[in-house]
Amino acid sequence: MKSGFVALIGRPNVGKSTLMNTLIGQKIAITSNKPQTTRNRIQTVFTDERGQIVFLDTPGIHKAKNKLGEYMVKVSTRTLRDVDMVLWLIEPNTFIGEGDEHIFEILSNVEVPVILAINKMDSLKQKEDMLAVIAKYSSKMKFAEVVPVSALKGTNTDKLLEIIFKYLSEGPMYYDEDTVTDQPIKQIAAELIREKALRFLQEEIPHGIAVEIDTFSYRDSGDMVDIEAAIVCEKDSHKGIIIGKAGSMLKRIGTAARKDIEGLLEARVNLKLWVKVRPKWRDSDVQMKNFGYNPKDL
Repeated sequence: MKSGFVALIGRPNVGKSTLMNTLIGQKIAITSNKPQTTRNRIQTVFTDERGQIVFLDTPGIHKAKNKLGEYMVKVSTRTLRDVDMVLWLIEPNTFIGEGDEHIFEILSNVEVPVILAINKMDSLKQKEDMLAVIAKYSSKMKFAEVVPVSALKGTNTDKLLEIIFKYLSEGPMYYDEDTVTDQPIKQIAAELIREKALRFLQEEIPHGIAVEIDTFSYRDSGDMVDIEAAIVCEKDSHKGIIIGKAGSMLKRIGTAARKDIEGLLEARVNLKLWVKVRPKWRDSDVQMKNFGYNPKDL
């Protein structure tokens, strides 16, 4: 029986959370087309007859603009201290930008195997194009393996799992075989609400929002869950946009989030949302701690 911890790293918005959700077969990490969707290290578990892989999905490595950004970068880089393997996800591009150069620099101090996974493999029409990407990245460091994948379609993900197990050592089961995440259900529900806000809102708002669950309770029947949650933003002008005309945007976010939460809980959900304003919360240690982003936990 093999087991180990695998850090999933990469620049913001390359598909890390989508890949992790695909690998474990269940939606745990939120996804959107906006960078820096993942803010905390999310631990998920894949178990089969070969053993157990504990994936650590980290925030995208980027230049921090506030205390929350600094926290996210620290989460990503410090995760690498505690793992048995690193899985670096990139897009199929021969141009190596500043972000990836920074990751090369970080990985130069890593002593565990590094697997390079090239996402969106189906976007390249010619085999020669993929070979050019592999050659470009391999010229800068030695990878244990290079694997083209499609996180969205699941293409080659079985091969990726096979390779990960190849490099893991014999070890214990860290979680029971039914566990898929160490994230509390309330936290996943909050993240699903934030995902819908990220998806539907304008570009400048999403980075300044968080979600806090005020109440989360099962009714006596057991088949209905009442959830009351607040979407927190930094400006009064943003509050109006989040609510929308006659509450239309808030209703849209709530309807979409409720469907996903019902799928997660396998129960009906009565979801009530409202909006709060907390100016500059991303630069407040106290406010960040309230939302679960505590630098002292790192």
